[in-house]
Amino acid sequence: MALTRRQFLKWAGVTGIGAVVFNGCRVPDHEIQVQSPVEMPEDLVTGRDNYYATTAQIGAASEGLLVRVMEGRAKKIEGNPDHPVNTGKHGIRAEALLQALYHPDRIKHPLLRIAKGGPYRRIDWAEGIQRLTAIISDRPSSEVLLATPLLRGRVADVVQAFADGSGIRLQGFDALGCESVTREALRQLYGQNAQPDFDIAHASYILNFGADFLGTWINPTHFSRGYGEFRQGDGRSRGRLVHIGARYSTTAAAADHWVYATPGSEGLLAMSIAYTMIDEGTADSDAASALTGGAGARALQAFAPERVAAQVGVDAHVITELAHELADKKHRPALVMGGGPAAAQVNGLFNMMAVYALNALVGSVNRPGGLVFNPEPISGRVSSSSLREWKQTLADMRSGDITAVLVREADLAYGLPGALDARAALRSVDTIVSFSSFLDETSELADLILPCHTPLEEWGTDEPNPGPGYTTIGFQQPAVNRFHNTPGYGTLSFGDVLLQTGSQLGLPDMPWENMREAVRALAQDLHAQGRGSVVQPTFAEFWKRTLERGGWWDTGATADGSRPDLPALPTSAPADSSADPNRYPLHLVPFEGIGVGAGQYSHLPWAQSAPDPITSAAWDTWVELNPHTADEMGLKNNDVVIVESATGRTIRASVYINPATPPAVAAVPMGQGHRAFTSYAARRGANVLDILEPAEDAETGAFAWGATRVRISGTTRTKVVPKLEGIEPARQLHGEELIFVHKA
Repeated sequence: MALTRRQFLKWAGVTGIGAVVFNGCRVPDHEIQVQSPVEMPEDLVTGRDNYYATTAQIGAASEGLLVRVMEGRAKKIEGNPDHPVNTGKHGIRAEALLQALYHPDRIKHPLLRIAKGGPYRRIDWAEGIQRLTAIISDRPSSEVLLATPLLRGRVADVVQAFADGSGIRLQGFDALGCESVTREALRQLYGQNAQPDFDIAHASYILNFGADFLGTWINPTHFSRGYGEFRQGDGRSRGRLVHIGARYSTTAAAADHWVYATPGSEGLLAMSIAYTMIDEGTADSDAASALTGGAGARALQAFAPERVAAQVGVDAHVITELAHELADKKHRPALVMGGGPAAAQVNGLFNMMAVYALNALVGSVNRPGGLVFNPEPISGRVSSSSLREWKQTLADMRSGDITAVLVREADLAYGLPGALDARAALRSVDTIVSFSSFLDETSELADLILPCHTPLEEWGTDEPNPGPGYTTIGFQQPAVNRFHNTPGYGTLSFGDVLLQTGSQLGLPDMPWENMREAVRALAQDLHAQGRGSVVQPTFAEFWKRTLERGGWWDTGATADGSRPDLPALPTSAPADSSADPNRYPLHLVPFEGIGVGAGQYSHLPWAQSAPDPITSAAWDTWVELNPHTADEMGLKNNDVVIVESATGRTIRASVYINPATPPAVAAVPMGQGHRAFTSYAARRGANVLDILEPAEDAETGAFAWGATRVRISGTTRTKVVPKLEGIEPARQLHGEELIFVHKA
């Protein structure tokens, strides 16, 4: 039966907000059609697909996406070729958003616990909003905590307005959170509140300290896109990459030269390189004078290569060679990066200040091929709170200063160090409200669950971190109707829940009826400016074109480039406060799973099954050991061992002997060990976060998750690690055994 005008208008009213089809390059330019009616009639089965542009914030990353929709169902995700950050590419976590949408264990409607510790009963949204309003209004606002993940864009504006208007506490949660150290270092050095872009594509030489930017660090899709151009040369010689790190990661494997440095000593190494360049007169003279307070190389004599080589674990001549390479004019432009485990130390800020100061010494600050400043974001941002702040928050829960916790995708019971016992702190709270779509460790303690949409079902915007060097706003639109849509029940956008609750509470500064109107209000402001990638005479046309392209950006809206004077670098290194190396001889190097991250994506089977690029292992927890270390302990592949830290807490994992693992290192992937969080994540592997010492960066209070030492003891058990490679990994690489001991 043909589509009638009555049916068209009916479905248009049902969708109402109406997704807009993508009309950009490399995608068929179809006529706009009404998509995703609530009930799919048989006569709409046409076998024809459409592509809808949207944006998703995936952890710290941001990706512009195209969603292929057929007969109202999202079938496939691709990168948006128009989006300036990922330019047509996308990662496994973006692909897995389809599984979040259709997940069989997804919470389908609001739930209210009948009694403390008892079962749940289904309620409708009217009752859910009413109960949430009462929870907030019936107690002092200082006793209510709202915990969210890192948020950007319009939803961050709504969350901040809700917190400001109601007076409740607002804290961002990131299980790792160490990139706050990197941002603080960049702020102190260059006065930048927005994280600069790393212009990998136009660099000729990259010196990288710890950041696995091709694997999991911040936005690997964006960085990998630039890395492809970096390696092509584009009229220049092929770029050279030197990676300094404690684990043979994806980035280390791609590097021309991988240098093992003792975990926590990265700042010493960077300072030694700086000293050598300044002493030999190969550094930018103005930057060298400012960074040494006018004293020159003698201010940094404590970092001379021969003085720090033993502590860093790198020969003095190797340090000198690295300084010569970085200073070589043939390697311009040069870019120095750092993060990950190098920032997650008790001296993390010292490390990052030293690392990023090297960019000033080679003249790569706010220049192509170096650090490129980004303008201040237009919308708000909810950043991660430090571990020091979370320790105080847990203490407030135990003391009764916090009596209600509202949590949205911030799994405190799983993601905080086990020694802090966040689960017990949460149990001491009177009321917990979860807005999660899945029953994670924190949500299973909740008294009220108000399940929210997945990214493919809701409205929003996102300003990527880092941006491409100019103002970029990705627009998020529902590619499909909400999957669970029983009238009065189903799921609801997190922003809409707060807007409706704010309306009942009578909160000021929340003028939008829903998230769509909040996004449209931002679009109206952009339209009025008459600039950027979309310029149209009427707002209706501007709105349509912006959604079709997946966002709005203005290549002329860059940072002004001004910066304060460079501060003088420290003249001595912070004291080492790690555990006794005699009792705990191995450096524990936790690393994010390529798919599951630090555990926030463990519920998605595609993310779980993504094999680690180095070991090809998946779905479980293993501990990577050097062959000599394993031989000394009498261990072999697949032996189950006990990994114990100074906290007294332990995990069990199978041994994976890796010839590329340094002798003093035990590397363990994050992301497993959930007790809940759907059938795909629960009771699988071990949670390495559980044994980490709750150590802090001395200056910022950020979680020093790379600063734990461990000891390993064997058991009588064996367990085969699921992996794609052969049964036994080679103990040699290209016929030559890897050597990690550098004699100073």
